[in-house]
Amino acid sequence: MSFLAPGLILALDLNVLLVIFALTIRNRFKDKHSGSASGKRFSRLNKPVSFFDQNLRLKKYQSLQESDLALESRITHVQRSETAFGGNFSAFDSKDDNELVTDLDLFIQSMSKCIGTEEFGLSFEFSNLTFQPKKALKPIMSEVTGKIDRGSLWGVMGASGAGKSTFVNVLMGKQAHTGGITKINGVPGDINKYKKIIGYVPQDDILLPELTVRENILHSARIRLPSHWGEGQIQKHVDILISCLQLAHVKDSLVGSAVKPVISGGQRKRVSIGIELAAAPMALFLDEPTSGLDATSASSIMMALKELSRLNITIITIIHQPRAEIFESLDSLLLFGKGRVIYQGPERDVQAYFEHLGFRFPGSSNPADTIMDIIAGQGHLYKPSGDSGIWHLIHNWKHVQDSKTPRPDSSLSPLTSTMQTPPLGTNSETQQAISLGRSIRSRGAPVHKQIYHCFLRSLLQQYRLRSSFFFEIGVSALGGFIIGLARFKSKGINFRGFYLEPYALLSSSIDYSSVAQMSLLVGIAIGLIASSPGVKIFGEEKLVYWREASSGHNRFAYYLGKVISTFPRMFVACLHFTATFMLLATPRIDWGAAFLAHLLYFYTIYGLASILSMCTRREDGPLLAVMASLIVGVLNGMSPNLTVVADWRMTWLWRALPGTWLAEAYFDKNVGGLAYLYAIGHASEATGYRLGNFGWDCAVLGVIGTVYRGVAFGLMRVVDQRGHG
Repeated sequence: MSFLAPGLILALDLNVLLVIFALTIRNRFKDKHSGSASGKRFSRLNKPVSFFDQNLRLKKYQSLQESDLALESRITHVQRSETAFGGNFSAFDSKDDNELVTDLDLFIQSMSKCIGTEEFGLSFEFSNLTFQPKKALKPIMSEVTGKIDRGSLWGVMGASGAGKSTFVNVLMGKQAHTGGITKINGVPGDINKYKKIIGYVPQDDILLPELTVRENILHSARIRLPSHWGEGQIQKHVDILISCLQLAHVKDSLVGSAVKPVISGGQRKRVSIGIELAAAPMALFLDEPTSGLDATSASSIMMALKELSRLNITIITIIHQPRAEIFESLDSLLLFGKGRVIYQGPERDVQAYFEHLGFRFPGSSNPADTIMDIIAGQGHLYKPSGDSGIWHLIHNWKHVQDSKTPRPDSSLSPLTSTMQTPPLGTNSETQQAISLGRSIRSRGAPVHKQIYHCFLRSLLQQYRLRSSFFFEIGVSALGGFIIGLARFKSKGINFRGFYLEPYALLSSSIDYSSVAQMSLLVGIAIGLIASSPGVKIFGEEKLVYWREASSGHNRFAYYLGKVISTFPRMFVACLHFTATFMLLATPRIDWGAAFLAHLLYFYTIYGLASILSMCTRREDGPLLAVMASLIVGVLNGMSPNLTVVADWRMTWLWRALPGTWLAEAYFDKNVGGLAYLYAIGHASEATGYRLGNFGWDCAVLGVIGTVYRGVAFGLMRVVDQRGHG
């Protein structure tokens, strides 16, 4: 019994604990003194002007016409239209040296540099859009026609099931329309190719709770900004954005989960928006950004979106029952009912349009509430006589479009919005398209860098969840101890066969099954140890993966980064399991060979658990993974043995499972060295295990684990996210 390996591992564990303890003390000391340091640091930076800072905005943003949301006076000489972000940004270079450049100025410059041009955003045109699910008898959206100009803030409204989410998903390319035409900047084609410059903020804040505010946003920037940007440029872009989003004071705080939040709901929503803005999108879609927020936080979010639209970013948001001030902050509306358009146009004209149809708006009520009632089929409450149904509204709007008849306000014309497309200056449409294509091609870090960043992010997550890691190590050591204790009485004697001639007659009894039994216990123990952590590696992050993949992240880079990050975890867990097992069981297999076989079996179980995490619900994954690991562990050729299985013509099934190869590797190393004493060839024939193939057995275990991961990756790409949450 050798105590060398356990002693070395114990010393290693103590050193690791000391390092973690020192880091924890340092971080607490750093947090304690971060307030003053942060203040000094920001005092040296440019003066921050947030999207949300009402007082500063009112003081500094007064000279652009009479808008309450006008940009600051020092940049009014930039040539742009009312809502445009484009123009000649050389004006920034001519600022007086004594004037203080704000973070908003720097953010505009950074966005312009990333986009690669100063004169265009994204506009959307759509004609007769239709969407009909494969098994549906009729379309859930049809005859949707209109145009959304760049640099505007649009609200998409409608009752539940009206088609607003379907429209947004089709417009941004998340779902393929089954009819009609869509154009971006007047060019028809596949909208998916624009996904790198289109941001999407889901209703639920899909964030990694183990990361800080800044780390969540920084990862998005590293992956999605142009490949030629250096780390310093990316860091500066993120810091400016965080300051503009008024998150600087919580940038080093963990985001936390929805169940155990660390930051407020409004701050979480701003982080979600920041993740998309970090990629410098030309259009931003949001699904109910004010849902679940208090009135102040909701107004703050909409104020930020209003400011962003003034930077020429097209903002399209699904919104439900907004407050009056939020409703009035929208530039234009797109109202849906029964999958068709009821109204499209400026927000300021919507009340006049419905009043022209005979609806009466209560003087003291929120007009948004009245409109929601009307488009939800409750129009009779506001129209004493005449048809007030949804189909009447749909047909009336279709008549307006077909006849091109102006609506009650002469300034309201079909298919136009308040925000007019800024002039393109000297650039031709061809140059514009070329510049846009160049910008799209430059977006995104190279694959190897994406793998690297995903790997580091996953390691950081595991470090932040180190209590789970320590628990896995403890369970590994305990599992090895229990299995070793079960084999302790054998004192390493786990095989007896027929003696070689001429001593065969002295053979009193044979024992061919003990080695297979030992490998069975080892396989079951490793399965129980590794299956649950293997599920959590991916099972907890499927929503994050779907969000990142839809925005242009390389799927393979994400997956490979996560897989590689599990190797240190598997190595350390296997080290503790092997040390305690070998200490008590003392089998004939040498320590290095046992560790290699155990490590490869850990690798296969993690891969098997990954498959189940992709195709099951998060709540069911760990239990199913444990059951699957028991199955592959038990079917290892011990009982029934491989000779019996061969009679059933089922050898292929046993050979397709990792338990058989682990048992054969154990049989080779525990029995192969006894050829001087026993007729081990007879034992091989009786059990079906081959001798002298330890290297091949280990190689097959590695191949099986890799195949499992390939299957998991395929499932990750094809399993519908709505089917498993």
